[in-house]
Amino acid sequence: MNTQASSDRAATTSFAVPAWVDWLGGSVARRPRLWQRLGRLESSALRERIQATPIQAPVYVSGLARSGSTVLLEMLAAHPDMATHRYRDFPLVYTPWWWNRFLDRAQRPPAAATERAHGDGILVTPDSPEAVEEVLWMGFFPHLHRPGASDVLGFMTDAPVFEDFYRDHLRKLLLLRGGRRYLAKGNYNTTRIEYLLNLFPDARFVLPVREPAAHVASLMRQHRRFAERHAADPRALRYMSRLGHFEFGLDRRPVHIGDGSEASAIAAAWAAGREAEGYARAWNDLYRFVADRLDAMPALREAVLIVRHEDLCMEPERSLRRLFAHCALDAGPAYFERCVAQLRCGAVGGPGLDASDRQIIQQITAETAARYGYGRGAGIATPPLRTARSEDPFSRRLTG
Repeated sequence: MNTQASSDRAATTSFAVPAWVDWLGGSVARRPRLWQRLGRLESSALRERIQATPIQAPVYVSGLARSGSTVLLEMLAAHPDMATHRYRDFPLVYTPWWWNRFLDRAQRPPAAATERAHGDGILVTPDSPEAVEEVLWMGFFPHLHRPGASDVLGFMTDAPVFEDFYRDHLRKLLLLRGGRRYLAKGNYNTTRIEYLLNLFPDARFVLPVREPAAHVASLMRQHRRFAERHAADPRALRYMSRLGHFEFGLDRRPVHIGDGSEASAIAAAWAAGREAEGYARAWNDLYRFVADRLDAMPALREAVLIVRHEDLCMEPERSLRRLFAHCALDAGPAYFERCVAQLRCGAVGGPGLDASDRQIIQQITAETAARYGYGRGAGIATPPLRTARSEDPFSRRLTG
């Protein structure tokens, strides 16, 4: 069998969106208030049970796409205390209890694990952990991801209707999954860490970061991959948009971090075909924002752990132990051995970038990169921010 043909067929399959998922997802996206009402009705039906379910120290994994967030999510989600969203929770995210009970009763045969759409070697099933809660954020904050509107929700954000719904939603997930601690992956939660810390003062945040050139190269590869498939299959494009994934593909949107000029510069670079510049600006804007907020707020700095992609790869066990200590999760040696065994290495370091791209990336990101311990030439220096220290810039698996 032709290897390229086999690869192309696998890529097409991984992007396939069933017609019923497309239709039902469209219904939810068009009528968020209806589904919010249904979600509140579900909560009322479960009121006694969810009131007896406390929300204790939720854990949020968040960073720019392709920073290693998926593998961190997987490692944490495997812990028996953790409860998180799964692929199967979409599209009826607002009513997780009823939707999952329906799926359980449907008695569909177990799905075989397949490589996810990113083509990065990560195998998933409908029961794999996934970033899903962005559906809720977009439903209650419709300005998010819209041009010209800031995506930042800060410490002073006050949205009691959302907050009541969100707390009930977390309790339902804990009840549904039988966990003690809620875990979420959400790239855009990076712009909401102050708000989330205000809602949950005991929350823990895990923010992965990756060397800029390698990170930009990975983002560029994914954008090409997703744009091609979106052009061939509009269902795949709608699926990504409804889930709230705008990092790459035909509905790509910059994160607006309060500075409209920078978001506009990112969009302009992409529109002009200057992919490396656009993604370098996006990297710099987001991680500069994070570093500035950590410098300004000691309470936030205590709640956040920076995990460098390169560190996690070279000394994975040491990094994972620090990660679990930060999240106050107990795990024995066998658990860490299983986690480390899942990591697979592959060449990174920015393949596909020419000298001009590298120079542009370095010029744009150098100052911010240095705040995370990335030095010019030598690459990695001692990180000045609080990090899970362990290293290796060689893991294909760590590009979530």
